[in-house]
Amino acid sequence: MNSRFTMAAHIVAMLSKCACSDAGPLTSEAMARSIQTNPVVVRRLLGDLARAGLVETKRGARGGVTLAKRSDEITLRDIYEAVEEGSEIFGRHPVGPAPDCDIGPCVAQYLEGVFGRAEAALKESLERTTVAQMSSDLTALFQSLSPPEDPKG
Repeated sequence: MNSRFTMAAHIVAMLSKCACSDAGPLTSEAMARSIQTNPVVVRRLLGDLARAGLVETKRGARGGVTLAKRSDEITLRDIYEAVEEGSEIFGRHPVGPAPDCDIGPCVAQYLEGVFGRAEAALKESLERTTVAQMSSDLTALFQSLSPPEDPKG
């Protein structure tokens, strides 16, 4: 797995925060600054998220990106499948085992079963977390990491 899911989750978390604070749409440039990547990378991810029905984009002076659904209706699995569909979590042997290897085909077949179970477990775990829950957890984490306010002002 590459970093596409992580960046997409970051994008959706930002959009959720904006939706909760009524801050309006975000631009790909603002998201790119937060993620520390090029806006083109963000736009590609936004395209995947939009095709999955998770975000909406609006062009123009007051344009930007917003969530297409409520944050409690979007799971991390939705985000994962929007940006990682078709990619492999685990790398396979690039050309397969040697044809004259006795153990190679058995190892490959065995690992396919292991990889399948691991991928199913990952998707089940992602399904259990909504963007609303992630946002709540991130807010709590942020508050726990912030220094306490000085009562003297």
